[in-house]
Amino acid sequence: MIKTDREFSSTDILSNKNYAEPSVFQPENLLRESRRQNGIPLGNVPRICILDPDGNLVDYLKNINRVTLNEFWACYHSNLYAFNISEYSVGIIPRAVGASYAVLIAEQLFVSGCELLISITSAGIIKDFHQDKKFALITQALRDEGTSYHYLPHDEPSVLGQKWLNKLGKNESLWEGAISWTTDAPYRETQSAINAMQSKNVACVEMEASALYAFAKAKDKEVICFAHLTNTMAQQEGDFEKGDHFGSLEMLELIEEILKELK
Repeated sequence: MIKTDREFSSTDILSNKNYAEPSVFQPENLLRESRRQNGIPLGNVPRICILDPDGNLVDYLKNINRVTLNEFWACYHSNLYAFNISEYSVGIIPRAVGASYAVLIAEQLFVSGCELLISITSAGIIKDFHQDKKFALITQALRDEGTSYHYLPHDEPSVLGQKWLNKLGKNESLWEGAISWTTDAPYRETQSAINAMQSKNVACVEMEASALYAFAKAKDKEVICFAHLTNTMAQQEGDFEKGDHFGSLEMLELIEEILKELK
């Protein structure tokens, strides 16, 4: 019979983090080995990249022959596509769902030539938005996931960087600024948890933003997180309707509006 030591029966997620100490495992080294093993040429990904956790936008762009596979992306676990929009070549990765996977991808993107990462994730609506907005610019994300605690101490908030708050916070034509709840466990969104989040003025719930913002702050990278407001946690039939082409046209409009702020 295998015995377990009580000392190791539970792990304190806040212990042994040593935030100033570099990681032994570095993303550029993993990508080096992937290139060696898979014969991937050395080169850069687009300067601007998008995470498309649902994958609907990538599927739509594939169907209209508007994307090409990036030959330089050496990640073991994902494909990166590129398409042109508003005079920019933009990279996009589908189905990077959840905090740990999204940050794994982000780490690898930023050592591969990416300079700005935009996440557009589906989110459950916790409070009503003004004017029936389809998107929320996540200005702060409450840290109810595990990944962010490897990047920032527990008492530091996960927030949108001030540069992008200044740029995007003034433009609410397509979005509204909001606080989000980032969870690792979507099927543990209990009514009491939702009530607690409502009391903190949280507007929506998703699975990536707090970790991406913690990574961005710790590594001094530029990350913007948007929530695509698509559902009310399937509490009634007919939920999760995004519109034409699963919301892809609205997502393209959103991306075009963000890119205007780069000019």
